[in-house]
Amino acid sequence: MDKTADIERLIAPALDAMGYGVVRVHLSGGRRPTLQVMMERLDGRGISVDDCAEVSRALSALLDVEDPIAGTYALEVSSPGIDRPLTRPADFARFAGREATVETRVPISGRKRFRGRLVGIDGDRVRIATAEGESEVPLGDIQRAKLALSETPVADAEKRRKTGAR
Repeated sequence: MDKTADIERLIAPALDAMGYGVVRVHLSGGRRPTLQVMMERLDGRGISVDDCAEVSRALSALLDVEDPIAGTYALEVSSPGIDRPLTRPADFARFAGREATVETRVPISGRKRFRGRLVGIDGDRVRIATAEGESEVPLGDIQRAKLALSETPVADAEKRRKTGAR
């Protein structure tokens, strides 16, 4: 049983009702685990500290009632940040044209790390254009994927804000 998937199913409707979407749920640690909830606004605007505080309060109440994690744990609510993780198939289409890094569990064409421009998704394969050419990476083989930090992250963020792109 995947505890993080269960927790995501539990909290997603509450976040959605508040105008937020789940980007990633991650549970880590030993004796006092940390539950990390990464979220984004559904209206595409940036996440503020007040947004994180509001969601943290709501999730704390929900998690206290439902009690999906035995014992004590820390709850950490955050925005995806500038190097946003790509966690769902739709993310690879949504961020097509952006620089990303993709790491695989097994070698694909002799490599496990790809950095380049996301071309999109074709069925169950992520397409990424690297310096060596375009590669197709099966979704099931992706261990970790995230947007790459650009050399001008502030300028890129400002451009996306002005054009309404995410």
